[in-house]
Amino acid sequence: MAATPIAVITGASSGIGAATARQLAAAGYRVVLTARRKDRIETLAAELTEAGHQAAAYALDVTDRAAVDEFATAFRSLAVLVNNAGGALGADPVATGDPADWRQMYETNVIGTLNVTQALLPALTASGDGTIVVLSSTAGLSTYEGGGGYVAAKHGEHVLAETLRLEIVGTPVRVIEVAPGMVKTEEFATTRFRGDTKKAAKVYAGVDAPLSADDVADTITWAVTRPSHVNIDLLVVRPRAQASNSKVHRTL
Repeated sequence: MAATPIAVITGASSGIGAATARQLAAAGYRVVLTARRKDRIETLAAELTEAGHQAAAYALDVTDRAAVDEFATAFRSLAVLVNNAGGALGADPVATGDPADWRQMYETNVIGTLNVTQALLPALTASGDGTIVVLSSTAGLSTYEGGGGYVAAKHGEHVLAETLRLEIVGTPVRVIEVAPGMVKTEEFATTRFRGDTKKAAKVYAGVDAPLSADDVADTITWAVTRPSHVNIDLLVVRPRAQASNSKVHRTL
């Protein structure tokens, strides 16, 4: 009997990461959930196990290279890596943006993705059929006012995925990039505005049906489960109400 394929999901404590873990578990993967918030991923792992799936939780800060390298020693072979950990901080213009926020976004979105990808690439290659997913953003494809720091980080993540695909072509590892537009999750905008729920709510005000975490997880799972010779280089997914980063239909 073939071993159950393993999928590692970073940032799996909430939102898109947690939704992706649920959907990949349902698709037959043994999911390894990583995030800094140990209690959250342990609760999710218990939920999945109770539902009859295979799941494990591992507390991990993707910006801590030594910790990432230690985590990677657990895997000889790995089917899927979903680089989901990341996020936005602030919405200040370039002229007044906080360099500390820019640095933190770059460390989490770019260096974190680099750390985990480098550490797990040997196991992904050893599987003979590995898949790396980079969850970027439409912010990695075009800019918008007040988004300079996040846009810069997501552009970096987009280029990381694109360059890696060029460099490992011919190996048994695919590189898939999923770039969501407006997604309404329980934490993304609230974290960006440092807990200011009023500012966070304005992001989605009047927008008919922004994407949900499940919508994005569905696209990730679909891309990952294509036949192994099929590579979804870049999948851009937005709600119908959003035509671009700066053009959103609102009913208000």
